[in-house]
Amino acid sequence: MLMFGLRLGPDPRVVVTTTPKPIKIIRELIADPTTVITRGSTYDNRANLAPAFLAQIIKKYEGTRLGRQELNAEILDDVPGALWNRALIEETRWPVHKAVPDLIRIAVAIDPAVSSGEEADETGIIVAGKDADGHGYVLADQSGRYAPTEWARTAIGLYRQYKADRIVAEVNNGGDMVEATVRMVDPNVSYATVHASRGKVMRAEPVAALYEQHRVHHVGAFPTLEDQQCGFAADFDRASAGFSPDRVDALVWAFTELLVEEIASWGIYETTRARPKRSSKHGLRRPRRGVRSRSPRPDPRNTRHCIRNGSRRMGGSPIDDLHEVHLQRISRMRARDLCIRRRL
Repeated sequence: MLMFGLRLGPDPRVVVTTTPKPIKIIRELIADPTTVITRGSTYDNRANLAPAFLAQIIKKYEGTRLGRQELNAEILDDVPGALWNRALIEETRWPVHKAVPDLIRIAVAIDPAVSSGEEADETGIIVAGKDADGHGYVLADQSGRYAPTEWARTAIGLYRQYKADRIVAEVNNGGDMVEATVRMVDPNVSYATVHASRGKVMRAEPVAALYEQHRVHHVGAFPTLEDQQCGFAADFDRASAGFSPDRVDALVWAFTELLVEEIASWGIYETTRARPKRSSKHGLRRPRRGVRSRSPRPDPRNTRHCIRNGSRRMGGSPIDDLHEVHLQRISRMRARDLCIRRRL
């Protein structure tokens, strides 16, 4: 908004003085070719500072990471306490000359934005894969500001391009409309929903641990995604950072689907929440509310079927199961005879 006050005059200028923290607006100002940068350290300002203050501040912070930022006016890319750092990402980046192994699973993860427009959050769209050795690979980042149908087309296009086996989407904000938007573009796509029942940092910690184990590799460079990763800390504040970590959220959902396994410390609530997801993965359908689920009756004429499945179905011996089937058959015959008599 400050730029609107610089409309008049042949050469309008503005002066900004600040501590160089790695936030979005500082990065944009530095990247602007019209910006002239002048750095001044605390040592350069020695003549204007109280000697006791200068001695204490240098004694406490000189040689530390915070001292480099506050005393030497350096812009540090890594945020203290961030779950990722650039050295780790570079160390695990997949070599350009080396082919990616065969992937047994590929997922397209979506973190949809609530609204669209210039000031709206981005919709995170990440493509990730998993090989037979349990290593994950970031294959593509197509995040951006999209209208709902546009991000759905982008995600499904990536789903077809990479021959993915599932689209995973967070539905905390959009609910059923997220799936409806995806189904409107392709009704036959493999789709799964995820709900954010825990905080962003708690969800991201298992994925960050996979990076530390050198089990996740970036295939290529993803500057915006990596900037969000290296700025994502436990005290992350989207207002001061100037962005919402939508790309990181999509990355976390992708590798949660592919690599993160259930652990005992999740407790009964997390296990119960994940149970319907496991049922849907194996093709099992939950009975509708208020409708009793009945198993199909075995054919009494098929004696081999009864003997083979009897102990698993009823928990008794095959002879007991045959007896039970015989009693059920007699009961049905009596009910049929009673119905005939009433009609007569």
